[in-house]
Amino acid sequence: MSASLETIQLPHLPSSLPVHVALYRDLKNAPFLRQQLISGNAEFEYAFVDASMVLSKTHALSAVFRAVNDYLNDRLKSRNVHSETVFSLNPTTNIADSFRKFGITDSTKDLLVVKIAVDSSATHDAVAAHLSQHIEGSMVPFDDETLSQIADVAKIKKAYKLGALNTTPGNQVNGVQDDQMKRLELSVLAAIALRGAT
Repeated sequence: MSASLETIQLPHLPSSLPVHVALYRDLKNAPFLRQQLISGNAEFEYAFVDASMVLSKTHALSAVFRAVNDYLNDRLKSRNVHSETVFSLNPTTNIADSFRKFGITDSTKDLLVVKIAVDSSATHDAVAAHLSQHIEGSMVPFDDETLSQIADVAKIKKAYKLGALNTTPGNQVNGVQDDQMKRLELSVLAAIALRGAT
């Protein structure tokens, strides 16, 4: 099956806010994409996430849900709903730290791209055309199997301070057994949900 831009309707959110998601491997132009974000180029208003920091679709979409929910309730802590998506992945409230750990860097090789259609011009076709024109990489399916091959479990555990969580070597995701991956995912989702809830 060839990979293509996926458009997702998140439950509990308005149908007028579809989420377009694409996953790329072997990214060749990370410095260019990062520069577009830094310069505030409105044409590149996306959440560019280092895919090695994403365990699963649920992990990614939990951050998207939180960002969109904050957007709808005027609670954004960062510049827009896309930067908020990257920020929402972080278990702490440090925005700069969020971009260092979860955002695109000049050396990013695997990239998760999220576009939340906050205006009607962000149609599936328009986003797909823009990405195909500007992203130099191989699009792969946005699914748990592909993400499990990309995820850097050690880096994710460090970012979420889950070093004590037992992930002994096995033959599953990057040397982590499947049931242990589920526990890790639940711990990560809990960290996202609880951040700032105090």
